[in-house]
Amino acid sequence: MKLFVEQLTNVDFSFLHPERGLMGESWHAHIELEGNLNEEGMLCDFGIVKKMIKDWLDTHIDHRLLIPSQMTDLNIQSLPQDELEVTWQYPLATGGGEFYCKSPSEGFALVDTTAITEASLAKHCERLLQQLLPGEIEGLKIRFSAFDVNGPKYHYSHGLKKHDGNCQRIAHGHRSPIKIWRNDQPAPELEAIWAKRWTDIYLGTEEDLIDEPLIHEVPHHHYQYQAQQGHFEIRLPERCCYLISTDTTVEWIAVHIAEQLAQECPGDMIRVQAYEGILKGAIAEALG
Repeated sequence: MKLFVEQLTNVDFSFLHPERGLMGESWHAHIELEGNLNEEGMLCDFGIVKKMIKDWLDTHIDHRLLIPSQMTDLNIQSLPQDELEVTWQYPLATGGGEFYCKSPSEGFALVDTTAITEASLAKHCERLLQQLLPGEIEGLKIRFSAFDVNGPKYHYSHGLKKHDGNCQRIAHGHRSPIKIWRNDQPAPELEAIWAKRWTDIYLGTEEDLIDEPLIHEVPHHHYQYQAQQGHFEIRLPERCCYLISTDTTVEWIAVHIAEQLAQECPGDMIRVQAYEGILKGAIAEALG
């Protein structure tokens, strides 16, 4: 006998891709439980088990930076005060440079694989969750599926130092669609421009940029801040970054895009619907 839950929860996270580097993602999580019926005609107390699995995914995957620990050119160091330091070399074919991130260990999830995929992350989660399930559950299957975006999208990573929750982690992210109207008419050409501009982007805040070093002849951005959970740092090639003057909340993201487009389109009314992951976001308008 099996029980299933479609879209038990959504997870928004960032991860290191072997070619593309730092990427934000938004995935649905689905589960199947296997076992025998008890005397009440049930496999288990489904409500309790669903909540336990959802809480685990929200705690151990959501809003973390996922690191494939078997990735080439990767170095992971444990530091005092329960911190981790991760360094990785971008492939020369994609422009070279170095990725560096330092944060409290709870900002990372180390996955024993060479690449983060729906299948490899599911296997990682199943192995760890199986140990926590009630004895009457004989099998667990997790399936992740990418948020299906109709139209232009971008993968972005960021951190929100003023946030009380896990959004303060400096490298978490989202797969996000964008919708733009120009004088109340859909503007797919503008959507495509911003989707391309923000492909695999890190959105940084000006006041958090502490240095712009040249590493292996590649310009980099180095950001750091202190937040409630601890000290956070990230450094990556400048080509992978986009700097804005405000915090990188989805509200400010929508305002920024609308204002930039208003400057580029004099006399036009611009409306931007910016998403932060799955089915949520902010709307802003600006007159050119």
